[in-house]
Amino acid sequence: MKPLLAFSRFVDDLNAKIGRIADWMTLLACAISAGNAFVRYGVSYSSNAWLEVQWYLFAGMVMLGASYTLFRNEHVRVDILYGNLSERARLWVDVFGFVVFLLPAMILLAWMTWPFFLDSWQRLEGSQNAGGLLRWPVKLLMPVGFALLSLQGVSELIKRIALLRGLKPESEAVVAYERPLQ
Repeated sequence: MKPLLAFSRFVDDLNAKIGRIADWMTLLACAISAGNAFVRYGVSYSSNAWLEVQWYLFAGMVMLGASYTLFRNEHVRVDILYGNLSERARLWVDVFGFVVFLLPAMILLAWMTWPFFLDSWQRLEGSQNAGGLLRWPVKLLMPVGFALLSLQGVSELIKRIALLRGLKPESEAVVAYERPLQ
């Protein structure tokens, strides 16, 4: 189990670093959006590239931030059911959810979006808007994001199995459930 927990720590560290990048993308998107609005309405100038940069940053926030959200245990659940279970039952629900739903879906999506990116990259696909950007960099976020979410799902699965076996994961990962504040 120790090599698996070491792998889990590596994945957690990777997604924590990538999550910080997604955090900065949020700030950058807000700054670009405000600057773009100021320039558009204050100076009467507009650029499709700046609008597309905001779209790309939003895609980065979502696709790169999803695995960090799972790592932080801040993903959406059906809390009305989950919150009433014992800790051990919650661990089993998580294991079931990771194995039956999360991992198959994310692996399939990573696999299916790779050709979508590859086609765009090989054609050097660009925006249809005047002054727009290349499309392949943002399309690369899809297979990368789904792959990172798959890796984090495996990491979370390892931690839940370790807890079921009575071992405490050494990482600072959050595995405890907190009922949402209403």
